[in-house]
Amino acid sequence: MTVMETTAPTVIHLSGDIDIFTTAALRRQVLGALDDGAGALVLDMSGVTFCGAGGLGVLLHAQRRARALGATVTLTGVPPRMARLLEVTGLSDRLPLVV
Repeated sequence: MTVMETTAPTVIHLSGDIDIFTTAALRRQVLGALDDGAGALVLDMSGVTFCGAGGLGVLLHAQRRARALGATVTLTGVPPRMARLLEVTGLSDRLPLVV
């Protein structure tokens, strides 16, 4: 018999603008969740109204940290405009999206 231990993913619900004023707090929250042992981190983007370059940088940094820790980061509820941005920049290949 094989017993697999599974844990529910950690979900962070994001809302509003992810810009120069909010990226530091986002970085602390996301990296903190990973450092606290979240093996699977889901970022719910459904409430995000804007994501600037700094926000994309935070998401990529989180993905790199997750890989280093053996964890995953997945985006869900990505608004169409942001999904297009991720696609055009090629970041959709590096940041898994769940529709």
